Amino acid sequence: MRKRKLWKRASVVLIAGSVLWGGSGCARNTNGDLTSFQTASESSSDSSESSSVETVDGSQESQAEDQTEDSDRDQTEESGKDGESKGNEDSKSGSKGSEEIGSSGGSKTSGLTSSSLDRWDRRDEKKRFERDGEWESHLIQGSDIHYFAKELTDNGPRFQEMVEYGDGKIVTYIDAITDAFLDEVMEYCPDALILSGDLTLEGEKKSHQELAKKLEKVEDAGIPVLVIPGNHDINNRKAGKYKGTQRMPAEYTTPEEFREIYRDFGYDEALSEDKTSLSYVYELDDETRILMLDTCQYRPVAKVGGAILSDTYDWIEEQLKSAWEDGVMVIPIAHHNLLDESEIYVDDCTIEHGEQLVDLLEEWDAPFFLSGHLHVQHYKHASDNKGLPEMVTGSLATPGCKYGVLSYCPDGEFYYRTWAVDVEKWAKEHGSKKKDLLNFDEFQGEFLKKVFYNQSQKALENIPDLTDAQKKQMSDYYADLNDAYYQGTAYRICEQAYKDPAYELWMNNNALTELSEYIEYILRDAKTDYNQLRSGR
Repeated sequence: MRKRKLWKRASVVLIAGSVLWGGSGCARNTNGDLTSFQTASESSSDSSESSSVETVDGSQESQAEDQTEDSDRDQTEESGKDGESKGNEDSKSGSKGSEEIGSSGGSKTSGLTSSSLDRWDRRDEKKRFERDGEWESHLIQGSDIHYFAKELTDNGPRFQEMVEYGDGKIVTYIDAITDAFLDEVMEYCPDALILSGDLTLEGEKKSHQELAKKLEKVEDAGIPVLVIPGNHDINNRKAGKYKGTQRMPAEYTTPEEFREIYRDFGYDEALSEDKTSLSYVYELDDETRILMLDTCQYRPVAKVGGAILSDTYDWIEEQLKSAWEDGVMVIPIAHHNLLDESEIYVDDCTIEHGEQLVDLLEEWDAPFFLSGHLHVQHYKHASDNKGLPEMVTGSLATPGCKYGVLSYCPDGEFYYRTWAVDVEKWAKEHGSKKKDLLNFDEFQGEFLKKVFYNQSQKALENIPDLTDAQKKQMSDYYADLNDAYYQGTAYRICEQAYKDPAYELWMNNNALTELSEYIEYILRDAKTDYNQLRSGR
């Protein structure tokens, strides 16, 4: 691997779930620094090598600086927690509250409690997100917004069925979630806003146009917006609109139309643009370039999986070489995952032959890789907890509506974490009368549990020798566990989940439904808090 020269420190904050800096507007302190998360431990020195990575993890040995940070967080957030909260593990999550949240099944029979699942109330942490001169630049990366134009639905029964029996996207309130997110972006004023694909529900042209209109206000606030497509966005024949009990085709978006709609959001300002895809390079500053990779397959029609054309690989290597010669850090970002982040979702999530891209990025010393697509909060390293790290940020459309914060230095050091969009705050400030928005934290928790509960009930409906009470018990368990997996915090309930009676029910019927295998994978993967990762110092 090439040894990168040292530059003065800079930083970027990426958002795929939720990013926050304290303060308001684009104000900077006297040193010109935007806000960043600073603890006493972060200002102390560390003997770790810059190539190592620390995990903020309840099940593994913590470094001293993580212990200090978590101790501070405990003092802030322990108020209001019941006595059953697990002090060390729960404090690692950075979340708050431990009251039980029941799923749609009625009275709760699963032994898993929400003390391990809560993740939305990050207000205390946001208040503690202070200015830090160590990080000079910030990016916000929002992923998988799945925006849906308001005029394409009457919110009738067919639309509601799609939402409630879908994969957990809160399409009903995606307009409010998007507005709340963009307002936060403008409040905290990053150096750029990055949207890493699946900008729309199913690639409806009207949805793209409406979202692009919203993005104009971010650009008008002096914040560059950079977009790339996701697998839902281009040549998607599933583009539709809803009226009453009917779902009808809507106009989809071609590659040429996508570029035209978003020409002001990265393409026209690109330092270099690939001729065979919608990939491009954006020069953030004299020390940082953003490599926006189009990993989607949409010719002639949209496919779910990701791939990169051979000509695009040639272009990528040219850009990496050019940046190296110019002494510039390159931050690669794509919609699809670089690594096999999930044993369940591999074929349609990981870039085909992604090892070629891994080799290329490691050869030219890329510090990390950012993606979305999975809708699950996760991270992984290219090999044996070493090598190139990839951070996968969950969907803004899926509870808890997260975006990731990544502060970095051009020498490769970084600190990644997630927060959530504060929809309740936005609803109150904008005078909303909708209870779901005014009580969004509670609503989104119940919503996602209901989606997963429905999935389980459907899978179990034809399983013989199971009583209705057992099916409900199993479905509550599946809903809680899958919810924790999506939030990247399943490690907090792993031990408890193995002991739950519902686990035996699932395993005793493992030949009858693939969800049993899915449960086993979640528990095997429940090793750490996937919401936080940092390199060594």
